Amino acid sequence: MLLGLAFLICLVLSSFENMIFFNILDIVLQNQYLAVGMLFVHNVLVVSLILLAMTFYVSLVLNFFKKRKYEYVVLEHPRTFATVFTVMVVFLSILRGSTLISGGVSVDVLPLILLMSTPIGVVEGYGIYLTIKKTLAKDMTMKDLVSIYGIFLVAAVMEVGFINLLRSVSGS
Repeated sequence: MLLGLAFLICLVLSSFENMIFFNILDIVLQNQYLAVGMLFVHNVLVVSLILLAMTFYVSLVLNFFKKRKYEYVVLEHPRTFATVFTVMVVFLSILRGSTLISGGVSVDVLPLILLMSTPIGVVEGYGIYLTIKKTLAKDMTMKDLVSIYGIFLVAAVMEVGFINLLRSVSGS
């Protein structure tokens, strides 16, 4: 119950953080170090929220559901669920990023944005995948968590480089 309450509180706080983050992003991007730090903190908050949600889910299923055909499907197949969830989150993140950079999702520019953001999507996707898989498999360690956060630090550096590249190409 406490884990669920913590998740709800963090969800509300992350919504507030997300709104502020995207409103001040243009100002933050003027300083590369600040931009990397802000993107890293933002990504860590997102992955920590995913970790908390998956931990809550595992706890809920193990403690309150009887073991029947469908209740344990996600816990029995963590790789499959982690892959599907990761693809969905990364694709939505790329779409959100393209709206921030170009002011909207342009069908003409979307293939270029998808192609250029693939390396970042792969790195962030791998971090999300590891988080979900290890949490659902119930074998997350502190070393794993540090590795995952390190992956998101690399992704933040790559993302700032990608945003600067897109801005220089688009002339803004």
